[in-house]
Amino acid sequence: MYSLIRPLLFATDPERVHHWTIAALRAAGDLLPAGHPLAATPATVMGIDFPNRVGLAAGLDKNGEAIDGLARLGFGFLEIGTVTPRPQPGNPRPRMFRLPEVQGIINRLGFNNDGVDALLANVRGAGFKGVLGINIGKNAATPIERAVDDYLGCLERVYPLASYVTVNISSPNTANLRQLQGESELDALLAALKAAQRSLADRHGRYVPLVLKIAPDLDERQIIDIADALRRHRIDGAIATNTTLARDRVQGLAHAGEAGGLSGAPLFDTATAVLARLCQALGGELPVIGVGGITDGAGARAKLDAGASLVQLYTGLVYRGPALVAEVVRACS
Repeated sequence: MYSLIRPLLFATDPERVHHWTIAALRAAGDLLPAGHPLAATPATVMGIDFPNRVGLAAGLDKNGEAIDGLARLGFGFLEIGTVTPRPQPGNPRPRMFRLPEVQGIINRLGFNNDGVDALLANVRGAGFKGVLGINIGKNAATPIERAVDDYLGCLERVYPLASYVTVNISSPNTANLRQLQGESELDALLAALKAAQRSLADRHGRYVPLVLKIAPDLDERQIIDIADALRRHRIDGAIATNTTLARDRVQGLAHAGEAGGLSGAPLFDTATAVLARLCQALGGELPVIGVGGITDGAGARAKLDAGASLVQLYTGLVYRGPALVAEVVRACS
């Protein structure tokens, strides 16, 4: 069915289609019977039991509005966000562009979301009982030297309702955010987050893993430094990778010159190479979730072969539709 309606969707502004999709999934969650993860070989990662290895990446449901509808697609876990402490509109429109010739998308949304209180209300109102990651970021108006305050504030708020929390310091669409991947900045941020995690675990009587999401636009030295910081601070996992600023795979295509992060098939090779190098640098000491450019089962299998423990989908769903979930689950079983 998706292949029949895709031409109509692709004739419409992509951000408008995104809003339609969230509305449809929200309605499905309200009207249809409860969904269940697709049957597959389960995995225990970060102390969490995942019914299958295939998750939804952050970005599709920033506000947690369609959790129950998304659960009906068969994912083994969902990640919502990125959420910030306060609501913010994001960057000016237009800010999302398809590159259909290569199954890619460029976006410069800029953490547009309704704020952490709205997200938590949606999570509390959902019937979903599965594995739920919550991805946190900083407000654009917060100076980079105060970024840690935003991350700590979000962590405290989402901790009771999250299965794990992802710290997003790698979006290219918030000014200066990627500076937090620098050695000294990352060291300070992870130290503060780990101390807060210990305090929150004592307060709530449960341990919620912390995961760091990194960029694909890193050189070997930066990857090794990040791996060292993750081990040193005993962070529980990593996600490789976010979107890329590189355009070498899309030169000459319409919209290729738009500012923002490129996702989808053109990102696959770079993201998988960074994933493999990070896994090598970590030496199996903590798990990595592979994301970036998965458009079929073979791509997901390649992420696992590169060292990933789990995989996530987003842009591939835009081009392949919900059937991609089942294909990837089979490939990862």
